[in-house]
This record gives sequence, C-alpha cells and structure tokens, in this order.
Amino acid sequence: MTISDTTPHNVPPRASHLHAEPDASALFVGVESSVDFTIGPDVTPVEAMERACAMVELSLPRFLAGVPGAEETCSAVLSVLTELVDLTARYKTGLDLVGRVTWDGHHVIVSVGDMGRPLPAPEEEPGLYLVNRVADDVGQHAGDQGGRVTWASVAA
Repeated sequence: MTISDTTPHNVPPRASHLHAEPDASALFVGVESSVDFTIGPDVTPVEAMERACAMVELSLPRFLAGVPGAEETCSAVLSVLTELVDLTARYKTGLDLVGRVTWDGHHVIVSVGDMGRPLPAPEEEPGLYLVNRVADDVGQHAGDQGGRVTWASVAA
C-alpha cells in the first residue's frame, strides 16, 4: 500500500472534453459512473456512515454490473467507505462531510473530505488496517474547505 499526496483519482472531467469526439465520453468518468453525497453537520459519525453506505449501496451494484466478483468488490468498497466516513466525520474541518464513489472501469475510488488532519497511522486508527488491506492505494490531497480529502482505490 502507498500513502500518497498525489492528485486524486476522481477529478471530474470538463464538459467541453466530452464533446471533442463522438466516443470521448467513454474516456472520462461521468455522472453515470459516480455518486456524490453530502452529509450535514448535525449527524453523528455512526449516522454519517449509515447514510453514506445507504446511498452507495443503491448505485454501486449498477456500476459493477457484469464485472466478475462484483459482490466482493461492493463489500470491500462499503467497508472502505465506512472507515473513511467514520474517520473524516470525527476530524472534519467544515460543516458538511462530502464524498464521492467513482467506478473508472477497473477500480472503485472512494473519496471523503474534508478531514482536519493528515491521515493517521493504522496504530492510531485501527480501521485503517482494513482500508490498507483492501485498497490498492490510499492517499490524501488538499480539500476545498481547508482540510484534506482522503481517498482509496479498490480494484474490481
């Protein structure tokens, strides 16, 4: 596993690129392969985990339809999502917790922000052992609210 400060894997495409050529939309992650969520400030970390997972459980099976091992991938993604939402909800910088789950054709990328601290070591936050075991890559980048967005990539 690599902990990285690189640019996130889920940067949305610019709409102008989608119309550059007839099949250009297939090159970009679009609305049909990602789900964004925002969870308000008056929610406990447990409620935030439940809400985020409920939203993703509706879309993720459709994204992964026809992919071998889709059920196992969904389970792994929900485990990663649960841990990242819990960690971010406890250390968030802004009022709302924001997230995105994206399918790029090979990986499901889970992004949750904005955390008010660098990603701790798994010894400090044991749920990160699970994230590091399940994800191919884990990292953080600067978020829009002054905190950090934590992301993890799960191979399908």
